[in-house]
Amino acid sequence: MCGIVGYIGFNNCKDILIEGLKKLEYRGYDSAGIAMISSKNIIVVKEKGKVSTLENLLENNYLDYKVGIAHTRWATHGEPSKINSHPQIDCTGDIALVHNGIIENYSSLKKYLQNKGHKFVSETDTEIFAHLIEENYQTTKNMIDAIVLSMKEVVGSYAFAIISKYEPDKIFACKKGSPLIIGKGKDEMFLASDIAAIIKYTKDIIYVEEEEIVILTKDSFAFYDINKSRINKNIQKVLMDISEIEKGGFPHYMLKEIYEQPQTIENAIRGRIDLENSNARLDGLDSNIERIKKCNRIILSGCGTSWHAALIGKYYIENFARIPTEVEYASEFRYRNPVLNENTLTFFISQSGETADTIAALREAKRKGSLALGICNVVNSTIARETDGGVYLHAGPEIGVASTKAFTSQITVLFLISILLGRLNNLSFEESYSYLEELKNLPNKVNETLKYASLIEDIANKIANSSNAIFLGRGVNFPVALEGALKLKEISYIHAEGYPAAEMKHGPIALIDENMPVIFIATQDPLYEKIISNIEEVKARKGQLIIICNENDDKLRKYTDFIIPVPKTLPLLSPIVNVIPLQLLSYCTAVKRGCNVD
Repeated sequence: MCGIVGYIGFNNCKDILIEGLKKLEYRGYDSAGIAMISSKNIIVVKEKGKVSTLENLLENNYLDYKVGIAHTRWATHGEPSKINSHPQIDCTGDIALVHNGIIENYSSLKKYLQNKGHKFVSETDTEIFAHLIEENYQTTKNMIDAIVLSMKEVVGSYAFAIISKYEPDKIFACKKGSPLIIGKGKDEMFLASDIAAIIKYTKDIIYVEEEEIVILTKDSFAFYDINKSRINKNIQKVLMDISEIEKGGFPHYMLKEIYEQPQTIENAIRGRIDLENSNARLDGLDSNIERIKKCNRIILSGCGTSWHAALIGKYYIENFARIPTEVEYASEFRYRNPVLNENTLTFFISQSGETADTIAALREAKRKGSLALGICNVVNSTIARETDGGVYLHAGPEIGVASTKAFTSQITVLFLISILLGRLNNLSFEESYSYLEELKNLPNKVNETLKYASLIEDIANKIANSSNAIFLGRGVNFPVALEGALKLKEISYIHAEGYPAAEMKHGPIALIDENMPVIFIATQDPLYEKIISNIEEVKARKGQLIIICNENDDKLRKYTDFIIPVPKTLPLLSPIVNVIPLQLLSYCTAVKRGCNVD
């Protein structure tokens, strides 16, 4: 993913664009660039590295430009370099653009354009689109016509922002499969891949839908479909405050978001627990409740952290509702011709609601007649708009690229969904009641867990020089082990793997020695004694044991000094508490190693 931002108005665009890029740097930090246009020329300034590097290059120059686009890159095609950074331009230098997405047929298009005489300077797929517009403009002499023709020639996903000397008082944009929003100010317009980039300047937002083209002037916007028919769009008011996307005194967004989890879990359950009827109240599912009752199979789909949450959701749904449930990688789902019908209930899980693979999986499910529901955090995101219903997380903006608070909120929401489904089937009043009562206590128990942060930091300092790590859990905590491993490698760049603890002896055990941190999730549940046997196996091979266990569990202290205690809760709810130390462990390890945490 990459971040794009654009501005057209009466203010100096440079400062607004740089400020926007800083808010989008979590989307990519390989390189950054900016293109600004006046009636006479296009200025492109770009460089490898962080947004601050670009900001230093610009310094106090280019103060008279009122129109511009900017980009922060996460490299796909072509290594991180100045040449491969965006904006990319055409042969003449009359067109500049920035791109978030991937052009899948770029190789064949590049050969076609080279045969037409076009000269390429970068290794990127993005540059193709600039040359396509150039080529098509030669025959159409109209920018929107040239853009539409170019859109029809590319295969893949994209959000483009484009400026041109042919029409220097406009910004053009188009989208397919990548997020893009428009912001309306007073005599100024904005565009961005994320609301965080422009919320400082406006809360009036227009969402760009699939294969739409946008023309912005300083005081107007116009939308067209790919057939060039005009589309009427509504402005929506975003109820977000700038303080929600600031660090709030924390050194990193990730740490702030870890510490927000008592509140975000509370937000996820607020108004959704009906103790009088021992049930969950989920209004976003009400309109489909009769069809939900008829479903005899459930599929949960997501990517990365959301996929791990789905694995936990499978335990919940099958335990409470006794409905066969499968978990699918969204990135693979549509490519294997999945078996779906009107009695299959599909849930698509995404923090942003804009995960391209998850959106594609959602559309495949709808094409095959499945009831498609969403679990996401961002109101009016693509998944929220395209699903048949669903549940919001209410976790607030998650800026850190390593998801933390969204994960625990996803688990919480999946738990509530499983209770609702269970009560539609055979889940008893009494069992449901006991679980809902304990769910209400979890924000306090997460808060108690955060009090062990300094202990976790000490342990992180001990493992910071490690090259590899293994995370082990059993039952509902096996997905927590996967999530712990993902977090460690995602932000500290230590190779880490998560396994079911019983599978350790089928291969990974050969890797364990005194230099290998092995992190066990060993809170008390029906598999507690079995995981102790697994701990014994690691101890026998001198593995560097780190054990997450319940407070006052002295039985495990004989195995290691690296004990991380957590409050006791019901076994099925333990993932929400147990993942907190793993998030802190990965964060503290990354900081110790000098990594860019966010």
